[in-house]
Amino acid sequence: MADLQVVNWLHAAKEAARRGAACLEQWRGRFTAREKARFDLVSEADHAAQDAICEYVHRRFPDHEFIGEEGDGSKTRPSPNAPPTWIVDPLDGTTNYVHDCPLYCVSIGLYVGGEVVLGVIHDPRSGEMYSAAKGHGAFLGDQRIRVSSVANMGEALLGTGFAPQADATHRATTWWLRFAHRAQSLRRLGSTALSLAWIACGRLDGYWAWDNHPWDVAAGFVLVREAGGQITRVDGSAEDCFASDQVVSNGRIHQLMLDTLHESVS
Repeated sequence: MADLQVVNWLHAAKEAARRGAACLEQWRGRFTAREKARFDLVSEADHAAQDAICEYVHRRFPDHEFIGEEGDGSKTRPSPNAPPTWIVDPLDGTTNYVHDCPLYCVSIGLYVGGEVVLGVIHDPRSGEMYSAAKGHGAFLGDQRIRVSSVANMGEALLGTGFAPQADATHRATTWWLRFAHRAQSLRRLGSTALSLAWIACGRLDGYWAWDNHPWDVAAGFVLVREAGGQITRVDGSAEDCFASDQVVSNGRIHQLMLDTLHESVS
């Protein structure tokens, strides 16, 4: 990949994220106090944001492909020789959005040649734009970001996510209790993408989860990598945005997190 090509993709991803976020904020203004109306509207907002993102990117790169949360829900891994494929979550943190809790975002990754090479996460409520491209570093706005230097669990602030299914929630609470006895504190933001962005900029030190989708993590993986962090699956194998289980950290506490997870399942 030529640097100019990467820069062009990155600029397009940022503009697409802005357009998707603008749709979310326009729809948020239409919400009423009626819960059913809110959930009806959030589906429309989701689709409108994804349409805005995909239409813009398709105009810029008509030969590219898309994987998105809103659509057929396909999680099929593109082949290494497939066209560049945009992995889009137009609204990560849906429940927060529905309740007007300001922790949600637009997440856009680009998968090329068998790996995610570019990621943009835009938080419309704070105005924060996180971006990264392979070999180009990770940024919050125009400022370079790095993961934290925390090296022991007793000083670590960790994040996780809970799936909606009852059996998965039971499993998640088991690990929550395990980590609660080891970490300084835990957070459940309700947005996987923001959790990964916060690891990249040092606000969180680690994250674990079992039920992610590629659109939840693709952009965040690039941010964490370029910020100096580490990503594996729960068994310690290599990162894979198409796998559901993830452990993400500043690198310094990564093995400690894996050890805790392995104790939990033993």
